[in-house]
Amino acid sequence: MDGNHLKKYQIWFITGSQSLYGEETLRRVEEHSRRIVDALNRSGEIALDLVWKPTVKTQAEITATLQAANLDSSCAGVVCWMHTFSPAKMWINGLKLLQKPMLHLNTQANRDIPWAAIDMDFMNLNQAAHGDREFGYLCTRLGLRRKVVNGYYDTPRVRAAIDVWGRVAAAWLDSQTMKVARIGDNMREVAVTEGNKVDAQIQFGYAVDGYGVGDVLKFISAVSDQQVGELVEEYFDLYTVPERSEATMKSIRAAARQEIGIRDFLETGGYTAFTTTFENLYGFDQLPGLAAQRLMADGYGFGAEGDWKTAALLRTMKLMAAGRRGGVSFMEDYTYHFEPGRERVLGAHMLEVCPSIASGRPSLEVHPLGIGGKADPARLVFSTPPGEAINATMVEFGSNFRLVVNELEIVAPDAPLPQLPVARTVWIPKPDLAEGARRWIEAGGAHHSVNAPALTTEFMEDYARMAGVELILIR
Repeated sequence: MDGNHLKKYQIWFITGSQSLYGEETLRRVEEHSRRIVDALNRSGEIALDLVWKPTVKTQAEITATLQAANLDSSCAGVVCWMHTFSPAKMWINGLKLLQKPMLHLNTQANRDIPWAAIDMDFMNLNQAAHGDREFGYLCTRLGLRRKVVNGYYDTPRVRAAIDVWGRVAAAWLDSQTMKVARIGDNMREVAVTEGNKVDAQIQFGYAVDGYGVGDVLKFISAVSDQQVGELVEEYFDLYTVPERSEATMKSIRAAARQEIGIRDFLETGGYTAFTTTFENLYGFDQLPGLAAQRLMADGYGFGAEGDWKTAALLRTMKLMAAGRRGGVSFMEDYTYHFEPGRERVLGAHMLEVCPSIASGRPSLEVHPLGIGGKADPARLVFSTPPGEAINATMVEFGSNFRLVVNELEIVAPDAPLPQLPVARTVWIPKPDLAEGARRWIEAGGAHHSVNAPALTTEFMEDYARMAGVELILIR
């Protein structure tokens, strides 16, 4: 998923002051805030553009500006900075109405104190250290969920923090209109993939709709042989295809037809996430594993066995990571390696692991699945490169949601895996397997997760804060 998916979102930069200081001071406040916005945008390190807004000095101006942010569909969130002292009672009405995420930037226009020249005029103008505390007090008193970033604006650390928050804010805005299509029901007798979809929509904004398999088969049946042939040629360009026997090509063509049909179904309904289950495959030639892999690579959320919560979380994390290196994928803890001192986890799924986390060129292969009772399905086979990553899962306890995040280190498999024809990754949970697995299980973490080499814990901390859900962090 490339960074262009974030281009339609903006961050509003709002500077607080008051009329007490006079026109000359307010002119310089405007000059300084414009300079900060220009510098942040020029850095190229923040995915969303910042939009400068006129300095707010009164309750009416504050309220009008924050209400306008609520109504602007391109505004993902607001950055607030108190250049001088902006009495916080002026902000009460506006902040009570604010529905967009907020970042409180505790910075100042000057990096250094001019020790030899500093006077009271300088002090009155450059008192963000003073004004931001007044603003922070009120935000805390109102119980506002926000991110606070301190530091000189023209530094990599501050820019990185704004970028993370902005990406999460864009993903949060996307969640408010997200639609998740459940193709078939969830896997029978499984607890964690169940849940209250009404509570989820209240909490996160996204809607979950159920469809019978026949609703999707209509789209698959409408796919032409020419469309299939063109997509198969694309497969040959992108992937290694070690075998092209008649049986293999039949399976690959069937997978291409599924991909085109499912994509058309999702686009027609405005869905950006979906689920499937191997227990609802009536009319399907094979489990649509390749289709799920490729749709994930294009930014769709996906959950196997009807897992709509993971599908929605994956879509959200895909958007957070747009344009970043490393990829984001649906994942499942599959089996352990308990060699003393080298404990680790082998993660995979039946077929559906996103090639955005692949190391090198994936291999397009056809093998028996051993579950589902259908024809041998096509799938992309690959391993993942070593590096830092996180696993995240959203679980529900009645009307309460909990986000569980485990930091981990992806490592290379100890040896080739010639008999394991699925995409896979190997990782060491932090602080280690014994502690990481224990804490995940005690927290109620699901067996499905989102594996994200492209993201860090900071993204999930910002997301949990915006969503108002409990965060269990294992590191």
